[in-house]
Amino acid sequence: MAKPKKRYVCQACGSVSHRWQGQCADCAEWNTLVEDAPATVFSLKHDLSSGGRAVEFVDLDKPGEMPLRQKTGLAEFDRALGGGLVPGSAILMGGDPGIGKSTLLLQAAAKVAREGHSVAYVSGEEASGQVRMRAARLGLSDAPVKLAAATGVRDILTTLGQMETPKFLVIDSIQTMHSDTIEGAPGTVSQVRGCAFELIRYAKENGVALVLVGHVTKDGNIAGPRVLEHMVDVVMSFEGERSHQYRILRALKNRFGAVDEIGVFAMAGDGLEEVENPSMLFLSGREQPMAGSAVFPAMEGTRPVLLEIQALIVKLQSGATPRRAVVGWDNGRLAMLLAVLESRCGLSFSSAEVYLNVAGGYRLSDPAADLAVAAALVSALADKPLPNRSVWLGEVSLAGEVRPVAHGGVRLREAAKLGFDKGFGPSDTKNGSSGLDYSQLGQLANLVDRVMSS
Repeated sequence: MAKPKKRYVCQACGSVSHRWQGQCADCAEWNTLVEDAPATVFSLKHDLSSGGRAVEFVDLDKPGEMPLRQKTGLAEFDRALGGGLVPGSAILMGGDPGIGKSTLLLQAAAKVAREGHSVAYVSGEEASGQVRMRAARLGLSDAPVKLAAATGVRDILTTLGQMETPKFLVIDSIQTMHSDTIEGAPGTVSQVRGCAFELIRYAKENGVALVLVGHVTKDGNIAGPRVLEHMVDVVMSFEGERSHQYRILRALKNRFGAVDEIGVFAMAGDGLEEVENPSMLFLSGREQPMAGSAVFPAMEGTRPVLLEIQALIVKLQSGATPRRAVVGWDNGRLAMLLAVLESRCGLSFSSAEVYLNVAGGYRLSDPAADLAVAAALVSALADKPLPNRSVWLGEVSLAGEVRPVAHGGVRLREAAKLGFDKGFGPSDTKNGSSGLDYSQLGQLANLVDRVMSS
């Protein structure tokens, strides 16, 4: 028999090493290598072509009924999922501690249970009494949800096999689960991988919609092996700032729907409330036009969301080192945009501090926001407000050109619905029937001339 070999697995990236070392050679994290279950080296002479059971193959065009999605009763949750829960699917939901993952899933479980479906909620972090206290605060005590506090995967699967198969199963969280067939403490790479495999196999074989709650690292990535994200069908991120009331549920991977769809919630005293019009949430408090403020129509999947971009320019005395601070946008893209404004438009930011913020704590990555950011910067530098009730969209190239963006017409129509009457962007954007007074800007210099002459 082959002699087992020791191996050490990085808890941050899943890299395997055959000796312990202080720093992982792949991700450069310190003190993350933990001894894993021994791996047995098998001889290459083993023949795996016989001795197994036959696997059934079916034709791709085989007629049959497609599985129907199960609505959760939370429209924003269903939107992010692509239309609802798919039977036999595995969903991984990550988010910062205290952001509201358990609250959201408890509300969804209660709504599904009230529709007459069997629902099971297994908590590995809280006692049953603690979950019941939260349910009472949220007004969900009357929901027929089967509740358990357990961490042993064998015990959980045995119990589920002796009761009515649930339509919806929540495991909170996968990092607390433990399998007695695998060496290592809960949360280690081998335990997370093994426990997730057993739970996902149960869900696939019984047509159960499974949700696994995942912890995140300090960088915002889901803790545990990267293979966990490959094993599941849907990866979701529950985002937001504790200082703000809004929460965003974002689909990062979805085998049954479109990615980049979002659901928006607001944290209230009685739980999470759905936000049907998130643009009004992010644009609240804009009574008077101010210098350094521009509105950008962003796209999240199929949903346009209007955001306010704020800029502040502070002149410094000679000799001081200027500071660049960005909240909600890419710092490198701001540096590039400042360089284009200086090189192509003749503006000077070298002796001034630049502060940029996306209002509401929203995190923006759309390159179409370049023109709105540039408008806010020029407005702040000139200390002149932009035209009232106007939106700005367009990607800026290094040559100072304003390039077209995707879904320009959809963005402008959403802005018109919310009372905006002016739009500024690239020359080939189809304004269509939005009703906006649209102005074409071919070059970034056209923006500077318009703001400076106002």
